[in-house]
Amino acid sequence: MLAAGGLALLAAGGLAASAPGGSVALLALALALLGLGWNLGLLGGTTLVTAAVPLAVRARTQGRVDLAVALAGATGGMASGMVTAASSYATLSLGGAALALVVVLVALRPVRPTGWSAATASAGTRRN
Repeated sequence: MLAAGGLALLAAGGLAASAPGGSVALLALALALLGLGWNLGLLGGTTLVTAAVPLAVRARTQGRVDLAVALAGATGGMASGMVTAASSYATLSLGGAALALVVVLVALRPVRPTGWSAATASAGTRRN
């Protein structure tokens, strides 16, 4: 989900940066991809948090994560206006695409579970 969200965001940034200013159809498609990427990222991130946090603190942790996401969205919205005013919409779009590329690279990196060794992983038992 996270990689798919990052790819959608990457496509949105690239499309928005390359779309002519008067192209309503291309900008609408870029915004649709932006929304899709945001929602896929939110779904993937929520799943990771839910899986990583013990049940006893899951609701509190999820509430804090939701607050952080809302604050990040508000901050990004304010910053986007400043970036566009200082440079251009294309610069803003390319910056978003660059951040999305980072998300894709992080989501696709191979991860070895912590607390597991190759021998115990193949045997299906966790080492304490």
